[in-house]
Amino acid sequence: MDQWPKISVVIPVRNEEKYIASTLDYLLKQDYPRDRMEIFVANGDSTDRTAEIVSETAANDSRVRLLDNPGRFSSAGRNVGLRNATGDIITFVDGHTYIDNDQLLKNTAVLMSEKGVDVLSRPQFLDTPDNDLFQQAVSLARKSIIGHGLDSTIYTDEDKYVDPSSSGASYKKEVFEKIGYYDEVMDAAEDVELNYRAAKSGYKSYTSLKLAVYYYPRVSLGALFRQMERYGRGRFRLAEKHPGTLSLSTLIPLLITFGIPLLGLLSIFISELGYLFLPAAGLYLLGIAGWSLSISIRHGLKFLPKLPFVYLAIHGGLGCGFMFELWRRLMGRKP
Repeated sequence: MDQWPKISVVIPVRNEEKYIASTLDYLLKQDYPRDRMEIFVANGDSTDRTAEIVSETAANDSRVRLLDNPGRFSSAGRNVGLRNATGDIITFVDGHTYIDNDQLLKNTAVLMSEKGVDVLSRPQFLDTPDNDLFQQAVSLARKSIIGHGLDSTIYTDEDKYVDPSSSGASYKKEVFEKIGYYDEVMDAAEDVELNYRAAKSGYKSYTSLKLAVYYYPRVSLGALFRQMERYGRGRFRLAEKHPGTLSLSTLIPLLITFGIPLLGLLSIFISELGYLFLPAAGLYLLGIAGWSLSISIRHGLKFLPKLPFVYLAIHGGLGCGFMFELWRRLMGRKP
């Protein structure tokens, strides 16, 4: 390109001391003109060494700036970065990201120009070289059809035009001037909410393996459940604001987590319901066992003891988060 566009990278973080130094290092080593990039790390009141690590990096490289995010949520951090960004293109990266090449920013600029789009989506895989066995199992489960949303494109390995709703990550600055910033009420799914508005405003998106980044999966069942529970809350708030986003893939974890146990409870009092409870519970358990076996045959039987529990944590977390947020509304509590 004759003139590379200026790119602003925004990283909302909270307690990312384990990964933030390496994430910044991957970005600073990008093959992109120094004077055409800037990196904003919006720190949401971290209680670990995240801010100190970023400050040390910023002291040695003027492309990095540490910003305060008093709102703490990722949505508020994204907006803090946006208000400071001076780039033609704004791209968002999480604080725990592995980038396996130095062409991400160049590919972002080139594809946005060549494909004639104002939004770029990207694959966001969970396959980092540091993953332990449990994290590898999480990655395999999340990429499967029963481990993630049926309408999501964040694990696609095709280069194609897509609806930006589920995986938009880089934007021309004027997109925000038209559709507004992130909804700071959202503690999760804030990117999906904004991308939904982008799609409704007629923006096209393009996804490519040339834009792929890799996120570190959670390291335990408890951590995975808490992450999914947060996502479940986000899914409810998204559907509450935009009812058109409510889909079968959103409701299935809720039906699994509460519908099946409710049938079991009611069958104690209404015996006929046992004829529904037993097949429903059996089909679900058989389903996750079958998928776990299928994945293990293809990728290694070492994953078989872990995958069923990973699926239970994913579905249980999403269902509980959605239900907890629904219960709060029924009790008259606002988000």
